Amino acid sequence: MDELKTNNLFNLEETLPKELLEKFDYPFEALKDIESYIYELIEKLSRNEYLINGNIAFSKSTVIHPSAVIKGPTIIGSQTEIRPNAYIRENVIIGNSCVIGNSCEFKNSIIFNEAQIPHFNYVGDSIIGYNSHLGAGVITSNLKSDKSTVTISYKGEKIITNLRKMGAIIGDYTEVGCNSVLNPGTIIGKNSNIYPLSSVRGFVPENSIYKNENKIIQKMKIIHKSN
Repeated sequence: MDELKTNNLFNLEETLPKELLEKFDYPFEALKDIESYIYELIEKLSRNEYLINGNIAFSKSTVIHPSAVIKGPTIIGSQTEIRPNAYIRENVIIGNSCVIGNSCEFKNSIIFNEAQIPHFNYVGDSIIGYNSHLGAGVITSNLKSDKSTVTISYKGEKIITNLRKMGAIIGDYTEVGCNSVLNPGTIIGKNSNIYPLSSVRGFVPENSIYKNENKIIQKMKIIHKSN
């Protein structure tokens, strides 16, 4: 199950909660500790760089639209843009140079640096990797219809997460097409593309193009020849 491990999905130098994620072999294990870690991290933040109000901290270089709603505990990094009507609920860590868009909702999630989540998205109990992008209307569904424990489908096996709520784990440099639904327990490897209008469940390997559940193809490798 090495493909599911934290260090194979993410560059941990590109996230504020590096120390939290390093504790766990698998990133979904960190979801239950986001809240407590935010309180630890707030105590370490530079008061010269961050504005801190109780359990909410954001960089002085962050741009927050007046219509956005932010509830703590939450930390927002530098040069990030929080656009109109964004709703950031409790237990959210957003990195540097991110775009948090119009009418998007976030809850108990980690957003790596330079991720873009710009239009009408729901991100709950999820981790979005470095420089990844969610198209308009992408939803991370984080609760099964029968409210049972979320499992991850991986190569014919069912991995028990012991989590009642888990959305999606999305590796670095991944593009998710518009109006796709990532079902509970979805893990997408880095540098992958998900076609628009997809319903994704289980594991998608890195460097993949997901067209549908029966058609997941590997990207071609381009070899640059030296002169």
